[in-house]
Amino acid sequence: MKIKAQMAMVLNLDKCIGCHTCSIPCKNVWTNRKGAEYMWFNNVETKPGIGYPQKWENQTIHNGGWTLKNGKLRLKAGERLHKFANIFHNPDLPTVEQYYEPWTYDYDKLISSPNKRYQPSIRPKSQITGDPIRIKWGPNWEDDLAGVSETGIHDVNFARLDHAVYLSFKHVFLFYLPRLCEHCLNPACVASCPSGALYKREEDGIVLVDQERCRGWRYCVSGCPYKKVYFNWNTGRSEKCIFCYPRIEAGMPTLCAFSCVGRIRYVGVVLYDADKIHAAASSDPPASLYRAHLDILLDPDDPEVARAANAQGISQNFIDAARKSPVFKLAKTWELALPLHPEFRTLPMVWYIPPLSPIAEHVEPTEQVDAIDRLRIPVAYLANLLTAGDETQIRRVLKRLIALRRYMRSIRVENSLDEDVLQQAGLTPQTAREMYQLLAIAKYEERFVVPTRAVGDGMQTFRDQGACGFS
Repeated sequence: MKIKAQMAMVLNLDKCIGCHTCSIPCKNVWTNRKGAEYMWFNNVETKPGIGYPQKWENQTIHNGGWTLKNGKLRLKAGERLHKFANIFHNPDLPTVEQYYEPWTYDYDKLISSPNKRYQPSIRPKSQITGDPIRIKWGPNWEDDLAGVSETGIHDVNFARLDHAVYLSFKHVFLFYLPRLCEHCLNPACVASCPSGALYKREEDGIVLVDQERCRGWRYCVSGCPYKKVYFNWNTGRSEKCIFCYPRIEAGMPTLCAFSCVGRIRYVGVVLYDADKIHAAASSDPPASLYRAHLDILLDPDDPEVARAANAQGISQNFIDAARKSPVFKLAKTWELALPLHPEFRTLPMVWYIPPLSPIAEHVEPTEQVDAIDRLRIPVAYLANLLTAGDETQIRRVLKRLIALRRYMRSIRVENSLDEDVLQQAGLTPQTAREMYQLLAIAKYEERFVVPTRAVGDGMQTFRDQGACGFS
């Protein structure tokens, strides 16, 4: 058993209001430079839709992540021989149009324009070439279902569903999906890099790009199935979300989590068994990947685990933080949070609690219909997004969330105590109250349990200087 520590995040989609407050501070701090105009380390997409960049979920186009070939785990885009053969042309690389060509306006024209009968107008111009352009796409082009009648048909999460039905006005649905780098346990971007510039930090599992070693091959961009590695056209280097590691090392949460007005994000440490990564990522069929992923995570309250972690060099403050981690509770203890597209086999460490939604149609009390099947968001859609199509896991989570809501309503509104709904969902009153505390009214210290980095001597810090996400 090889124990490692991993910084991880959980996002409660039931509370996301799509305000983009998480994206703006990230953009202002990390990608406010020339060549990074089109980069959004954190963005919020509206589902259904094809997202940013276009059709990032469709790996038949982008060939990101891993696949099983003859029972063996292989990069979907091909191994070294394939990369060598396409070294001057990567057919899987998204074009800038699939993200969007960044633009600005000639604002000086509004000020310097001579007196005219009509108000002067300004037109967009490319920040790359400086030429006038016609805006056709953007990072939140589909916000609040804008244009989904045209783009929604290409949403791969409609597999096994009739998209025409759910894109009609009567049955349409939406929810928000904030996305950032998943800082995977089995990152395809790291495995795809020919120069070894991408690496996973030993102390906290954050995946970074060493700017000194990067040679701009861009195989990391195509290798990442979530398309959260970007190419800086100005510097000729790749860049990606760094999980705000300078803040993490100081015991503070990421900017996206800190600024979230909906308080949907939870940041914490989890311990995992690195020896099980290959077996878990090789699980077949894809629907079994979620359970295999859970089996990697270790219980920090287990004395044997804590003793082994300490013996393998994990500092005590990381072990203590793992015991109080909200991520471990939501993902492993209560099994409410699910990984995004586990079928990519990267074992992502940003987890999502699926959203509840209004009842779509009224049913008479005499009819035996599962309430989950009457929710406006189809269970199959959520399953395609979060559990590789396994509806059983989605139904279990939604059933627990509904039971928790009904139980708290019986206490707060109806002045009664309905524990039957908890028993049907496999919950106890104590567990329900703990879930309510964390999901609804948790304070800062409960949502963010981030240990400070145990910094060694000055020489160690000097040696680590080159192993950072930015030079």
